[in-house]
Amino acid sequence: MMKMSSMMSAPEFLAQTAAPAAGPGGGAGWQILVFYALIAGGFYFLFIAPQRKKQKALEKMLSELKSGDEVITTGGIFGVIANVKDDRFVVRIADNTKIEVGKGFIQSVTKKQDAPEKK
Repeated sequence: MMKMSSMMSAPEFLAQTAAPAAGPGGGAGWQILVFYALIAGGFYFLFIAPQRKKQKALEKMLSELKSGDEVITTGGIFGVIANVKDDRFVVRIADNTKIEVGKGFIQSVTKKQDAPEKK
């Protein structure tokens, strides 16, 4: 059998395991704010900043396209830009076959038109 003196009563047990009360104003409030700020900063540098950089590079590439550049559309169609309009490109994909493609649907440039040589 067990000795009764070694057993603790429930109030004594709870009194020993209770956490100490925080001082006035709570000491951990600013630590939580710093933690959330670090998390937000991490998300910005891991996800938002690289995506913005990629978007700016794509916009620059689209603005520099001109007639004669070979491109690939997001649908996987290879072609040569025949004409540039305000919001779309006319792309020649075969002899006597041209399609109009929205500017946002150009994925990449495979070959830029060589600039004419100056003499």
